[in-house]
Amino acid sequence: MENKTIARTLRLLSQLMELHEENPFKIKSVANAYFKVDKLPFALKDKPLDELDKIDGIGKGLASKIIELLQTGELKELNEILEKTPEGVVEMLAIKGIGPKKIFIIWRTLGIESIGELYYACNENRLIEAKGFGLKTQEEIKNAIEFKLAANGRFLYAQVEGFAKTLFTQLADWTGKIDNSALLGFAGQYRRACEIIDELEIVIGAEQIGPLKQNLPAFGPLSLIEAENAFICTTEAGFRIKIYLVEKADFYLQWFKLTGNTEHVEKVLALAGDGPFANEEEIYSKAGLAFIEPELREDFDEIELAKANKLPTLIQYEDLKGSLHNHSTWSDGVHTLEQMAVYCKENLNLQYLGICDHSKTAVYAKGLNEQRVFGQHQEIDELNKKLAPFRIFKGIESDILSDGSLDYSDDILKTFDFVVASVHSNLRMDEAKATARLLKAIENPYTTILGHPTGRLLLSRAGYPIDYKKIIDACAANKVVIEINANPLRLDLDWRWHRYALEKGVLLSVNPDAHRTEGFHDMHYGILVARKGGLSADKCLNAFSLEEITAYFDSKKG
Repeated sequence: MENKTIARTLRLLSQLMELHEENPFKIKSVANAYFKVDKLPFALKDKPLDELDKIDGIGKGLASKIIELLQTGELKELNEILEKTPEGVVEMLAIKGIGPKKIFIIWRTLGIESIGELYYACNENRLIEAKGFGLKTQEEIKNAIEFKLAANGRFLYAQVEGFAKTLFTQLADWTGKIDNSALLGFAGQYRRACEIIDELEIVIGAEQIGPLKQNLPAFGPLSLIEAENAFICTTEAGFRIKIYLVEKADFYLQWFKLTGNTEHVEKVLALAGDGPFANEEEIYSKAGLAFIEPELREDFDEIELAKANKLPTLIQYEDLKGSLHNHSTWSDGVHTLEQMAVYCKENLNLQYLGICDHSKTAVYAKGLNEQRVFGQHQEIDELNKKLAPFRIFKGIESDILSDGSLDYSDDILKTFDFVVASVHSNLRMDEAKATARLLKAIENPYTTILGHPTGRLLLSRAGYPIDYKKIIDACAANKVVIEINANPLRLDLDWRWHRYALEKGVLLSVNPDAHRTEGFHDMHYGILVARKGGLSADKCLNAFSLEEITAYFDSKKG
């Protein structure tokens, strides 16, 4: 075992000891040994074991640990402390800028046990209230996590969107100077609006690809290398990019081939032939199919629907009439209730806002007890007079407790216009228990919307296991709406289950879970995955007009 490995092991041990509040003198001793071992000019493995305790800064106690590492490759004391530390908490120690003291608060005070949960907490503005944290520290932690998450080469759609659009504009400008009639288009996962992007693909069609091919390696923003049938590169952040050059006459066929997944492409071309095609619409027309939007090209059931001319008219962002499931300074939001409402009315031209601050169980998020619920309702009444005809609906994000009950009595629940029921704690139930828990919440007559059904955090935390069909069937039976949580970290309910929900007559709602005014714009990402799932405006709750949704909420109360 090399010195650096020994040093890293001692460092981890000292950090975990600090995290578990062990003897500070012992912690300091182990930490000092880490520094000492890391700087030694010789290899410890080459030294006689009985001489290790003679090395400056390493006494008998630390020497015994080093001997154990050299002889067994592990440390019993470290293994024991690892067993009582959540894996995600250990992973946090690798994040630049947060040491054991801060992680202790994150874990013990805020109840956060993974990097994904920590990142989400930064987005929810939860860290700034904790001792020793502030807005600047929260932003630094968020940036450090984003850097760490990027290391595996997979990115959220929202993380790459800005970069992709800028790159596309630059590439189009550059291409136009060489061939002003060239055609360009995004392809692959990005064009299909997949929630996770492994690589960005762009297709360029030109009358003469030779000049472009010669000059593409010199395209400024990227260091492109020719490989097989594309130019490729990986950015400093670890994002892979592929640029395909094709003959202009072949552009639409190649664009089509590089957009849909393999099965979709093969099935359509088996019907349409090899072209040439003047556009993508012609490909589908020659295949005897209605045009299939890029988001749907996943070989799900879109080809069968296209054959029967039963494809849905996919929802668009402009179809949304209001925003449901949002937070204000009453709980853990950044902006006041009035600021959130005015932004919806004046900046987004929406007709209504559904405020859903956290309920009393969410102490970490300043959840509302019964008295504060009454206070918020009074403010809403005053604001509704002031902002009419715009309306604020009285909602709450009520925690689903471990037994499936909501955390208010019926007397309180009936005072809300609508209730979003969500799980925020005890996320490690098996499928049977997790499903039973949600079923009980769905059967509560005051539950209007099931919030982020699986609790997943993309690229960082898998959702708790549930029987999707049972949950969706129960929502259909109890007329409970299912949320598409539009936060790009969640996008939960997963789009692969939208079709089943819609077939069962369940309404969906594209909810931003906004904790600040900027968060409303996450509905854009919710719409993208809603389109992938086949959602049309008439099946989306917050595409209802003010009059329609008022009647809907009233019917639920009745």
